[in-house]
Amino acid sequence: MEGTRKLNKDCTCLDVALKHCFTHASFDHLQPLFPTVRPLANRVIWFNNHRCTLSCHRRVDECRWKQEMKSQVSCVDEDDCESCRLAYCWWRTAAEFDKCAKLKLGFPNVSILTPRLRLLRELERLALVAPDGLNELQHKLLEYRSGDFWVPTGGITREDMDIPPVNTILLVGFSGSGKSSLINLMYSILGRSGLIPFAQTSSGSSNYTTMYMEEHNVLRSTRSGFCIYDSRGFDYHSTREALEEMSSWMSEGIHHNQPCFRYNDRATTADDAAMENITLRSSLNFLQREVNCVMVVANIAQIYKALKAGDLKPLEATRQLFSFPALRKSNENPLLILTHGDLLSTEERIDGRMKICEHLEISETNGVYDILCLNEYGFPVEESDPVSAYALTEAVYRALLISDRSHFPKMKFKDWAMLILLWLMRFMGFCFAFLADVCSNLGKRQKLRNEFDSRHYKLKP
Repeated sequence: MEGTRKLNKDCTCLDVALKHCFTHASFDHLQPLFPTVRPLANRVIWFNNHRCTLSCHRRVDECRWKQEMKSQVSCVDEDDCESCRLAYCWWRTAAEFDKCAKLKLGFPNVSILTPRLRLLRELERLALVAPDGLNELQHKLLEYRSGDFWVPTGGITREDMDIPPVNTILLVGFSGSGKSSLINLMYSILGRSGLIPFAQTSSGSSNYTTMYMEEHNVLRSTRSGFCIYDSRGFDYHSTREALEEMSSWMSEGIHHNQPCFRYNDRATTADDAAMENITLRSSLNFLQREVNCVMVVANIAQIYKALKAGDLKPLEATRQLFSFPALRKSNENPLLILTHGDLLSTEERIDGRMKICEHLEISETNGVYDILCLNEYGFPVEESDPVSAYALTEAVYRALLISDRSHFPKMKFKDWAMLILLWLMRFMGFCFAFLADVCSNLGKRQKLRNEFDSRHYKLKP
C-alpha cells in the first residue's frame, strides 16, 4: 500500500515536472533536469512492469480456476446428457434390445425378424436420424406450399388438378387422448413458440373438452401451406354418434369455429345459449375446408390399462374409429399417434403398441408414431426429447405426402354436363316415383270404394 502511494506521488511529481519543463523551456534547458527526472521515471517503469507481472499471474490463476470449474461442469453436463439420452431412448432398457444392437453389425433379413425386433429397429432409426434430420424436415415444412409433394399420375398435369391453397390435417380421437397437447407441441417445434400454449387442454380435468373446431397455423406463417384442425374428443360409449359426425366432416368439410355439439349437450344458462347463437352466426363466415388427411390420436396408457383390467371397450372403439372407411385417403390408412406412453414401463409400452397394431391389423412400424407431448413438469418436450420432436415432424411430413396424393382433377365442361344430366335424371326419377305413389294410393281408394258399394247393394232388400 505504501509502495503504491509512493509511486502515485512520484508519478505526480514526474508529470508536473515534465509539463512545466516542456511548457516554459526549450530542449536545451531540459538537459540539466534529466538527472532529476530519470530516477522518477525508472521507478514508475519498474512498478508498472511489476504490476503487469502480478496481473498476468492473477489472470493465469483465474484461467486455471475457470478451466477446472468448466471441466467439473462439463462432467455434470455429460451425466445430465446421458440421463436425458436414457430418458428419451426409453426402449434401450427393453429385454430384447441387446439382440437389436447386435443386428447393427450386419445386414439381416428383415423378413425373418420378429415384430418386436422390427419395432426396436424403427425406434433406433428415429434416434439415429433425429439429431440431423429434424432441422431438415423443419426447413421443408417451412418452405412447403400446397401441392409441392404432388407427382404426375394418370397422364394429368398439375394445372388440371384441383389443389386447394391450404391442405387440412384433422386430429380425431377420444376424450383425453392428447390432441390439444399434440398441437401445442407442434407450435413449440415447428412454430418456435417455446412454452406458450395455443390450444387449451383439459389438464387432467374431465369437465373440459373442445366444443368447437379450431384451425391452427402451427408454423405461425402467413405463407403456410397446411393447417391442423383440433376436434372434440369422442366418447367410448357413443361410437356410432362419433362415426356419423366424422362422416359429415369428411363429406361436407370443416371450418374454423364449427360447433361440435352432441346429443347430450344442453345450454345451462341464458348466457350460454346467447353465446351459442353468436358463435353459430359468426362461424358461417369462415372458409369451408376439405379434409385431406386424418391423424387418429390414441392414449396408449389408457388402452393398455383397460386391457389388463379385462376391458376391451377402448381398444375396440379405437379400431372402429381407425378403420372407418371415410377416413381413408388415396388408399392410405390414417396415421396413428400414440400418446401418454411415459405412464407405462418399457415392456408395457412396447407390448401395448404391439397389441394395438395387431388389433387394428396394421404394421407396427409404418404410419404409427409414439410421441411424448409433455415432460414431467407439464411443458412441451421440444428439444429435451429429440426423438419425439422428430417423430412428430415426420408424421406431419407424411400427412402432407398423403394429402397431395388425394387431390382430384378439376371438373371440365363435360363433367359439369354429366353432373347436371345426372341430377335431372334423379329429379325425373323422383317425380315419376311420386306420381306412381299418388296413382297407387288413388287406385287403392277407388278399389275400396267399389268393394264398399258392391257390399251395400247386396245388403239391400
